[in-house]
Amino acid sequence: MTPPTAQTQRPIEAVTGNQAVAYAMKQINPDVVAAYPITPQTDVVQNFAEYVADGVVKANFVTVESEHSAMSACIGSASSGARTMTATSSAGFALMWEMVYIAASMRAPIVMTTVNRALSGPINIHCDHSDTMGGRDAGWVQIYNEDAQEAYDATIMGFPIAEHPDVRLPLMNMYDGFIISGAIGPLQSLTDEEVQQFVGQAPGYPSLLDFDNHVTFGPFDGLHGWYFEHKVNQQRAMDNALAVIQDVYDRFAALSGRRYQHLMQYRMEDADIAIVVIGSAAGNARSVADKLRAEGVKAGVIKVRTFRPFPAAQYAKALAGVKAVGIMDRADSFGAAGGPLYMDVTSALYQQGVYTKAANFIYGLGGRDIFPHNIEEAFRVLQKAAEGGDLPKSRVYLNMKGA
Repeated sequence: MTPPTAQTQRPIEAVTGNQAVAYAMKQINPDVVAAYPITPQTDVVQNFAEYVADGVVKANFVTVESEHSAMSACIGSASSGARTMTATSSAGFALMWEMVYIAASMRAPIVMTTVNRALSGPINIHCDHSDTMGGRDAGWVQIYNEDAQEAYDATIMGFPIAEHPDVRLPLMNMYDGFIISGAIGPLQSLTDEEVQQFVGQAPGYPSLLDFDNHVTFGPFDGLHGWYFEHKVNQQRAMDNALAVIQDVYDRFAALSGRRYQHLMQYRMEDADIAIVVIGSAAGNARSVADKLRAEGVKAGVIKVRTFRPFPAAQYAKALAGVKAVGIMDRADSFGAAGGPLYMDVTSALYQQGVYTKAANFIYGLGGRDIFPHNIEEAFRVLQKAAEGGDLPKSRVYLNMKGA
């Protein structure tokens, strides 16, 4: 994130990530929020429910008996033309599973905050990315955030992306559980009027409640139907989304002074070695890159922001001149060649004809701490490879007990 310009300096508040997102939801003032509580997301909807109870927003707040019901209610709401939001985490997201796919296939432009938390078992309530990585192929736009400010900003940008006529897909806004959701950080908020103007009016797609223009949502689409073509259209919408997302990022920068890209590059202009990382660990990665630069090592960092759709060509361009890259996954993909981010980045490089040496580093599962010295360890592995050595043939697990 680029800091605000002098013209856009605003008061700084100290808030948690969840408070920041709930405040953005208040400023958006959606028509419907349907949600079920789950740690560490609970106080997103709890704070929003207080806005509803106090009459600050006009939203209909729908209390349900499970996350499956929450997403079902969101689909019905969005299909009826209502601006719809929700929030979840971990097992709650998993319980939505059937309906998450249906929301995307019905092209319901729902905006959902997903606070990243490990999936059990063993039972664990702390941060990793196994929940949303499991949903990466469901057909939702996915945007990862490093801190409370980015989570706030992404929430505001959600509807202009999801509702765009070239996209019309649901959007997931994600950040690290506890590390960001419950920790206090700085927030520069926009005014309610600025948010309302930026988000604008809902585009008015055909809805179930338009009785003069009947439409059907979610019909049987069997062997002789158009299921295949509907799936192709979802992919085309994802392809369209890359340009739409960047346009929304640029419009938001003009308003706030905070500039975003699909991948956020740090000291990559002449890097020999680089780390690709998601979420809150990016700050430590940048600090370690600075330390190595002071030693004469040309280290850089790429922070993932837009994960779905995946900007493959941009990764290939950014890493084309790098001698060795380490892809850091806070989730594993059991039985596969590596973690999900590793597979996407290396596939992108191969597809674009870039054959940079690549290693996969798994870290932070179940909330395990990732320290600067762990990231430096990864950089040192890459440094040896850049100097002609070999990279590990399999995953490298950082900060594992007994290692």
